[in-house]
Amino acid sequence: MPAAKRTSAAAPVSVRPLTEPDLDRADEIFRIAFGTFLGAPEPETFFGTVDYVRTRWAADPHAAFAATLEGEVVGSNFAAHWGSVGFFGPLTIRPDLWDQGIGRRLMEPVLACFDTWENRHLGLFTFSHSPKHLELYRRYGFWPRFLTAIMKKQVSARAAVPGRVLYGELTVAERSEALGLSRALTEAVYEGLSLEREIMATQTQGLGDTVLLEGADSRLDGLAVCHCGAGSEAGADVCFVKFGAVRPGRDAADRFERLLDACEQLAAEKQLGQLDAGTNLARQDAYRRMVDRGFRTQLQGVTMHKPNEPGYSHPDAYVIDDWR
Repeated sequence: MPAAKRTSAAAPVSVRPLTEPDLDRADEIFRIAFGTFLGAPEPETFFGTVDYVRTRWAADPHAAFAATLEGEVVGSNFAAHWGSVGFFGPLTIRPDLWDQGIGRRLMEPVLACFDTWENRHLGLFTFSHSPKHLELYRRYGFWPRFLTAIMKKQVSARAAVPGRVLYGELTVAERSEALGLSRALTEAVYEGLSLEREIMATQTQGLGDTVLLEGADSRLDGLAVCHCGAGSEAGADVCFVKFGAVRPGRDAADRFERLLDACEQLAAEKQLGQLDAGTNLARQDAYRRMVDRGFRTQLQGVTMHKPNEPGYSHPDAYVIDDWR
């Protein structure tokens, strides 16, 4: 935006918890900020029926933060707690206030969350072509690693996947057991990794469902937290795999193929036409297998890690996520 059209943030910027009355304004800024940065002709309608702001606030209001200027919300940021893993975003600011230090202010409470949660591996997803974004997060110890491809494919009919169970169809007692099995699976993928919060938030908010793949030995072979349709992080006519993983080790590739089949089966059952899923390109075989079955990249970014180490993004990992 030209300097003449910028608003000065000479008045003090305050950062506080994001509250429910703030959500409409925070959502508006989120859309305008991304739409403006990416050159959309109508930034205010960017992302359409996708909802990141309300869903992430509802998942954990104590990890959602607003920047205010003279009492008006001008930006927001969100932290996510996946056990030993923590990530943040979307961090968005009103475009006429870009490059005035508000992003740094919104980093402070998120980093405090990570300290409280004692996450061991931290990360974010950002634009790989933006030196400004890379440099901002590098100042906080985050380092860019491999690209992450956000991919999509058209849903086609799939035969029923043996051993597929939906978390939403379980009894209360069965859900408790399923959460324990899911922790065991993600712990095998990366020490301390837990998707329990995402599974429960998806169920509580009615955003979709979690696919569980039963194994032959009372363990889970795989799981996938899926958002479905408008008002979720998927959007209209889309099933979005927010996180998916299979038990590592021998036959992990076959389990991954089965998990992808199960996610597509869910999309078809929900009468959704598109399946979206992201994977880090360090997970080479997982990426190749997704391409081979028709997934194509619609958006590409880079994950930044703190400390500068792979976490669960390495060639032997069969994981779907994107940290947006």
